[in-house]
Formats: sequence, C-alpha cells, structure tokens
Amino acid sequence: MSDQDVDLKRRCTLTLAASAAGGAATAAVAWPFLASLEPSERARALGAPVEADISNLNPGELMTVEWQGKPVWVLRRTDEMIERLGQHHEVLSDPESHRSLQPEYCRNPRRSIKPDVFVTVALCTHLGCIPSYRPAGDAAAQLVHAGFYCPCHGSKFDVAGRVYKNVPAPTNLEIPRHAYLSETRILTGTDRKGA
Repeated sequence: MSDQDVDLKRRCTLTLAASAAGGAATAAVAWPFLASLEPSERARALGAPVEADISNLNPGELMTVEWQGKPVWVLRRTDEMIERLGQHHEVLSDPESHRSLQPEYCRNPRRSIKPDVFVTVALCTHLGCIPSYRPAGDAAAQLVHAGFYCPCHGSKFDVAGRVYKNVPAPTNLEIPRHAYLSETRILTGTDRKGA
C-alpha cells in the first residue's frame, strides 16, 4: 500500500468522522429550537375539551365553564322554558337556526342534545360581549320569556340562544361541539366520549 492510498483512506475516515460529529452537533443545537415550536401546555389546555359536572344544576339555573378561553354556559331549562320554545317564532330572526354555528346534532328547535340541557358559547354574536341570563320575563330587557340579554347594544336571545328580530346581533349564539360522558357529565369541545 502506497503512502497515497493510506492518505486517501485516512482522509475518508476523517471526513466521515467530521460529518458524523457535525450532524450530531447540528441535531443537538436544533432540538431545543424545534421543541420550542411545540404548543405549550397552557396552549394545549386552552384547546382541550372541558368536562363539567351538572349534577347540582337545578332547573332554571346556569353555570359557566371556560373552553378555549371563552365562557360556555350550561343551562338546565325548566319544563316551562322548553314548552315556550315553540311559541314565539314570529319575533325571532332565525328560529330554525339556518345561519347559526352549531353541530348537526343540535339542529333542532331546542338547539341541544337533551331538551333540558342547553350548552352555548356565552358571547354575543354582535361584538363578542357577554350577555346576562334573565331567568324570568324581564321588562327592562323587554324579554317576553326567559333568555339572554346583552346590555351593551340591546341584543336579545331566547333560552335556545336564538336571536330576536331588530337587534344588532346578526346570528344565534354559537353551540360548541359537546358530548355526554354520563347523565351528569358533559364534555365540551368534542363530539366523542373521552376524546
């Protein structure tokens, strides 16, 4: 073997070793950068489904949970509220919810999976204000029946989140995807149990 062959062999070995060391160094430097592109635990939690226990929610009561940084209401409707849902279509802007955001399984007059439990994003569809819940007819809000009133600009919604006519809000309240884990537990943010 000549000196030239030995030198060429040594050069190939050194090139391979330097390439491997450079690749390892690049990976070590790139790893923290690539890991920083992952969403944080807080960001993951903001988009994650939220579980709510409604076992202590009595008829006519409302509870609020937070999902994706937004308030979500869970209303336990009374029998009277459910009965009145079909009695005031003439004063509603979109009684059949054709222009509203809701899952297909909530495309019904109650806009819910179960008649007595109503789940909605608690933001007015006009400018994103948080309306107030009015459990009985309210003369100040000019609500005929129980519902939601946005004092900022006067938008009104019934207990199915359907918007009244002649108010600033253009559409009904948004219904998020949700599922029942049991009779007393709701999962907001997904259609599937345990997902």
